[in-house]
Amino acid sequence: MRERAQPGTPLYVHLPYCKAKCAYCDFYSLAGEEADAGSVVRAILSEAERRAPEAPRTVFFGGGTPSMLSAEHWRQLLDGLDERTGFRTSAEEVTAECNPESLDRDKASALLELGVPRLSVGIQSLRPETLELFGRVHSADQGLAALQAAREAGCRDLSADMIYAAPGQTEAEWREDLAAVLALRPDHFSAYNLTYEEGTLFTQWLRAGRLEQAPEELELSLFWATREVGEAAGYGAYEVSNFSAPDHQCRHNVNYWYNGPYVGLGPSAVSKVGFTRSGNPRSLNRWLAALDAGDDPIEWDETPDPIERLGETWWLGLRLGEGLDPDRARATAGWAQARDDPAPGLAARMVEQGLLAERGGRFRLTERGLPLADAVAREFLALEAPSPA
Repeated sequence: MRERAQPGTPLYVHLPYCKAKCAYCDFYSLAGEEADAGSVVRAILSEAERRAPEAPRTVFFGGGTPSMLSAEHWRQLLDGLDERTGFRTSAEEVTAECNPESLDRDKASALLELGVPRLSVGIQSLRPETLELFGRVHSADQGLAALQAAREAGCRDLSADMIYAAPGQTEAEWREDLAAVLALRPDHFSAYNLTYEEGTLFTQWLRAGRLEQAPEELELSLFWATREVGEAAGYGAYEVSNFSAPDHQCRHNVNYWYNGPYVGLGPSAVSKVGFTRSGNPRSLNRWLAALDAGDDPIEWDETPDPIERLGETWWLGLRLGEGLDPDRARATAGWAQARDDPAPGLAARMVEQGLLAERGGRFRLTERGLPLADAVAREFLALEAPSPA
């Protein structure tokens, strides 16, 4: 058995079942409602017994579609997880991802009563043709109704997920859809530019000519429209793709952008403990078999070199609106000597190019750099350690 992560380490739990597989999604999930969710709950608790941190400060249930679990399965999972970690006392934030087809007022009430106060609802689009193209199994009306149901149940920490730059989408349609979602006053929303990931149906269709990707000019217009509509409605952009009302940032995800430690349970879940990353198998059967054999269900691990860790910390941290502190980045990456750190020199050159700004020792993306965040990140991921004197 591997050494358990330090108390307080954030915890992620992957629940792999979905009603249907979305055409753009590259997360590990299994379509179908007849799967044995009870066996997965029991296996997660078995893995938690071995690997979950004590007193996690955040817990995030992702997938898949966690809201597909019945209220009784949720009770078994949350009671068992609390027995093993004490999260109900320690966690400052507990989130469950939900899809509209499996979230009504009763399900939302059950989650809130069982200790999950933050619900994140996957709306994605309000256009019937886009929902059909995505492979979503809910309607636009169901998406809005799910947000309303969560509010009526008493949810005071509600998030909505949206995707823009879908094939055929116009800026006017996106502004209208986003405004309709924000009119229901979620406390947080995420708006992601559609990406074409390897192994997904969307990428296959794109290569076959069945889809046409949105032009870069339109993607840029949609990016700025998102910020304009969000800020006008009172939501601050605390990360490139994430917006919140005051004091409603997703703390679990902020830890990822800090390149902090975390433990993942469930098939395909990834962990970062110390400087080592590890991952569970992207296979329900292999994950279950490892646990049945009494083994840690870890299929791979890696410990990046210090220069890689430093580059990754800058890559992630520059996405945050607050920017990045080089001293904190060095501490996170385990970089020993400030004078040998190549990252601030690269950042200074990007300041000269107008991509970054520096204030009070922190670096952040400028208005010019924001839409180029991925290109800026690649520069830091290519950092090279200085040659020995």
